Amino acid sequence: SGASSPYQPTTEPVSQRRGLAGLRCDPEYLRGALGCLKVAQVILALIAFICIETIMECSPCEGLYFFEFVSCSAFVVTGVLLILFSLNLHMRIPQINWNLTDLVNTGLSTFFFFIASIVLAALNHKTGAEIAAVIFGFLATAVYAVNTFLAVQKWRISIHQQSASDYIRARTESRDVDGRPEIQRLDT
Repeated sequence: SGASSPYQPTTEPVSQRRGLAGLRCDPEYLRGALGCLKVAQVILALIAFICIETIMECSPCEGLYFFEFVSCSAFVVTGVLLILFSLNLHMRIPQINWNLTDLVNTGLSTFFFFIASIVLAALNHKTGAEIAAVIFGFLATAVYAVNTFLAVQKWRISIHQQSASDYIRARTESRDVDGRPEIQRLDT
């Protein structure tokens, strides 16, 4: 009989989200500043990568290869982050500090796109594809730099909010201890 069993069903069924059920696009993110910047970054990195891929001859090739690596890496990583943020998949993995992840990605992409664009500008042979790649590289650098600035601000706000909530939680826990004499007795 179910009445004597210690394992009774709960009053509310627990909904378990498995896989990608309920997946939908977040238009608010895509319309916001960070979403628009992410879309621009993906597009600029892709165009820069396409421009560098159309070059048939190079000497020396190191600058071209470095630019190719930077533009492709930035396109892939930023594209993945865009998908995660626009579909709210990052909410399903709360163990990762997504503000810090975005900050690190945009900061490193800014730095490496800047260096790769300078190197390619210094070593190019003035072909149309190389000049276009340099232009799109510097445009990508500027967009990543703006996003880095906004990501730093967002990260600082989240750190401030976290420290405030930690303070409130600590104060609440200390009040709970004050109200329980058996805990105080063990402390003394």
